Amino acid sequence: MTVTLDNPATVPAPFGDRFAHVARLDPPAGALLLLSGQVGVNDDGVVVAPGDVRAQSERIFELIGGLLAAHGAGFADVLHIRTFMTDLGDLAGYAAVRNRHFPGPKPASTTVEVNRLFLDGAVIEVEVTAAVPAA
Repeated sequence: MTVTLDNPATVPAPFGDRFAHVARLDPPAGALLLLSGQVGVNDDGVVVAPGDVRAQSERIFELIGGLLAAHGAGFADVLHIRTFMTDLGDLAGYAAVRNRHFPGPKPASTTVEVNRLFLDGAVIEVEVTAAVPAA
């Protein structure tokens, strides 16, 4: 499987080198994972630290890491991240947590502000797409 994270010269560079414009997958084998959006909930399904983007982001990436690991993947296998935030003013707090999980090439990314999320107190939801290498 060949994965290429690319920023072609035919378009403007990503803002602040925070993401790749294109994630290309050429799989002779392997699998593609499409994770549902994750919110920062504890093991009982209760929102952790209502209104706190950093605490919720920490929990979200813990959950995503567990889902990826259960399928033989890790953060280095993530091709795309889609983030829904109730306040883009919280972007720096989220970015500080997210960047620790992606120290190398950044995956393709979409971040949008939404009016609200499905659980009261949740301020961020993150979904990812990942490529699992063949065993």
